[in-house]
Amino acid sequence: MDPPDMIIEQAVTKHQQMIKQMKGVPGVQPERYKEAFTVKHCALSLVGEPIMYPKINEYLQLLHYKDISSFLVTNAQFPDRIQQLDPVCQLYVSVDAATPEELKVVDRPLFSDYWERFLECLTSLKEKKVRTVYRLTLVKGFNMDEVKGYAKLVALGTPTFIEIKGVTFCGNIHEDSLTMKNVPFHQEVRNFCEELCKHLEGSYEIACEHAHSCCILIADTKLKIDGQWHTWIDYPKFTKLVKNYYDTGEMFTDTDYIAPTPHWAVYGAEEEGFDPDETRWRRKAKKVVQKVIAIEETK
Repeated sequence: MDPPDMIIEQAVTKHQQMIKQMKGVPGVQPERYKEAFTVKHCALSLVGEPIMYPKINEYLQLLHYKDISSFLVTNAQFPDRIQQLDPVCQLYVSVDAATPEELKVVDRPLFSDYWERFLECLTSLKEKKVRTVYRLTLVKGFNMDEVKGYAKLVALGTPTFIEIKGVTFCGNIHEDSLTMKNVPFHQEVRNFCEELCKHLEGSYEIACEHAHSCCILIADTKLKIDGQWHTWIDYPKFTKLVKNYYDTGEMFTDTDYIAPTPHWAVYGAEEEGFDPDETRWRRKAKKVVQKVIAIEETK
């Protein structure tokens, strides 16, 4: 088994190799290209079950001492590993269904006691002091009906955030029966979130959205300070806090490293989550380019 420091070194090297391939690509901004070589964040997701790595806490500590923030996602089947986990910048738990029957269909769990493990994971999340997130991926026709059930699950873990997005269709894969009909429209995701908040009785509100990603963020109202949302992260503050934790054992909380939410990211903003200072690069359609070439050749 590779040691944590070797894994991080290889990951950074491969990241930088990928960035080099973007040099000269249309739409790539020189300053962003240069900035991308410095790794600032690490998402531990889509790599199996990251918390099952025996040296995960050592790995996290190495990341944090390199001033790299950590975002870890678990599939909610290993409650003991959640309990043993050291602080991360943001801890996600996948909540893909509100009933045992739906969870079995959507997640295809390996364990016969998957529902008990799932509930214990959510309960364990309640004991974590850092930013915690329920991640819900909505699949039309599978897991969008049991809104009251989701509200009961929220009460178990009282996460800082509930991140809800529509499933992304990636084409038919093997025996996957999903089609574009299972992809909810952004308005349908909005409707689901608004209905869920009604059942959460004021303890949570919709804070942010990103329409392009079909994603909405529901947040604990404790982050709405004097009428302004504070869902962003103060990364230098987190780094300082977590290093102090390693040195002294002094724990910190999710509200200790919050930052104000930009106006354009707040739910209901005209920008719908798009940073107005950014420019979207739109590649010309192939047919349009070919048509222009054909016209030039006839001149």
